[in-house]
Amino acid sequence: MLSRWTRRDFIAAGLAGAYAGFAGGAAAPLILVVGDSMSAEYGLKRGAGWVALLEQRLAREKIAAKVVNASISGDTTSGGRSRLPALLAQHKPDVVVIELGGNDALRGLPHQMTQDNLTRMVEDAQQAGAKVLLVGIEMPPNYGAEYAKRFAAIFGNVGRARKVPVVQSIFAGLDEGGDAQRWFQPDRIHPNAQAQAKLLDNVWPELKKLLR
Repeated sequence: MLSRWTRRDFIAAGLAGAYAGFAGGAAAPLILVVGDSMSAEYGLKRGAGWVALLEQRLAREKIAAKVVNASISGDTTSGGRSRLPALLAQHKPDVVVIELGGNDALRGLPHQMTQDNLTRMVEDAQQAGAKVLLVGIEMPPNYGAEYAKRFAAIFGNVGRARKVPVVQSIFAGLDEGGDAQRWFQPDRIHPNAQAQAKLLDNVWPELKKLLR
């Protein structure tokens, strides 16, 4: 039977097998975003937040990745820690973006608790086989310089301990030009629609590396 096969037959069969293998093993990576109101489009029209803009950027750059936004306004690291195992089991993400901690600070929760919760979330995601990006946030100046410094250190501590990339602040650059409030909603806490592209620009460089 083999003697009847021509060179063209072997090439065609080889290409078919290669294509089948590519099609079966090249599923688009899934990005799971677990955050609070900064990622949940609080006060914005649907589709205006930085996570929605991320989907548009992926499409423009022809990166075949899917995005699931599991962010909840008001969520804390404790809430994220309790929700994450079910999210990992349901979505089986390739990359997990963790943007939590701001509400912990606003409620005056212990810094060590926040750090422990973030560490556990990173560990859970890594054990599930996902890459992790940790996204931090800055506290308003009225909380005091020392408090803000200790809070900001949490993200770097977790990143170094678990060897994951960190975006130190999703707010980076919003204070340039001396008119930071033009980037925020009237509550002076949540970024407005105009600021969402800047938030994405802060997250994108590290996230893109994880998608390579």
